[in-house]
Amino acid sequence: MKAFELRPGHPDDALTLVTRPSPALGPADVRVRVRAVSLNYRDLAILRGAASRTAPVVPLSDGAGEVVEVGAAVTRWRVGDRVTASFFPTWHHGELSEAAHAQALGGSRDGMLAEEVVLPEAAWVRIPAHLSFEQAATLPCAGVTAYQALFEATHLTPGDTVLVQGSGGVSIFALQLARAAGARVVATSKSAAKAERLRALGASDVIDYRAVPAWGAAVRELTGGVDVAVEVGGAGTFDQSVQALRFGGTMSLIGVLTGARGEVDLHAMFRKRLKVAGVYVGSVEMAEHFARILAHTSIEPIIDQVFEFADARAAYARLATGEHFGKLVVRV
Repeated sequence: MKAFELRPGHPDDALTLVTRPSPALGPADVRVRVRAVSLNYRDLAILRGAASRTAPVVPLSDGAGEVVEVGAAVTRWRVGDRVTASFFPTWHHGELSEAAHAQALGGSRDGMLAEEVVLPEAAWVRIPAHLSFEQAATLPCAGVTAYQALFEATHLTPGDTVLVQGSGGVSIFALQLARAAGARVVATSKSAAKAERLRALGASDVIDYRAVPAWGAAVRELTGGVDVAVEVGGAGTFDQSVQALRFGGTMSLIGVLTGARGEVDLHAMFRKRLKVAGVYVGSVEMAEHFARILAHTSIEPIIDQVFEFADARAAYARLATGEHFGKLVVRV
């Protein structure tokens, strides 16, 4: 089979197209012919850290395809079933563990940027019938993260107000899910064109964070304080989300796009009795819950661009610009 490997070295030449033997199939395993994969900011960070790797790895956590072979002990899947892989293939339910964390796809173990992938049968999730392989490939990381941020880390209800930041995969999924749940959504963006697209998806207000540096206070003035802030920025946006939240609100802390370390306003956090929940994708059970929501609501992922397999490097380059709206997909 063909696959891309991320090899130790400079990021500009670390991603290499190779030919590998098809992975072995155990009795409880399922072999999937991958049809599409998608990129997340994590994948760009892993590429940029290629120089520190000690061994090659197949990158990317997110992919979708069809079952082409099952082990003798497999009961859940049949040849022809359409499935996505779980970001954490051994985190089935309950709390994340150190062992399951170490098995995240595309990091310390091989991921999805390959023609074939073999994982245990419990690691796969059925694709909602209305989605294409390209759409389904966007679900495992960004989609499940947004689901956990709204419905596991907190309990979003109709009439609540949600803050999302920018127009990346997690933020757009959170906007779509929150609107489907009957919540109001306020978004931030630096682009007028993207702001219009966010409004078209249901955002009631979009604040230009470059024109309004104190956008947290502006959100609070608009809403009286949001119930949930989906915080993807990290150190550079954390305090603004704190300002935007109502007393007793919840911050679902997901990303570190503006930095992983920095000063935060602890006084405002305890004064407002805020809850901060770390959100790191989700379990197989969460992915299954998310897939059922998509099936019932007919939500369709927003895809910025689809690249061919040989052009995987171009997909990484597009991600690095930060100009995308929604997800970047590679057809395998």
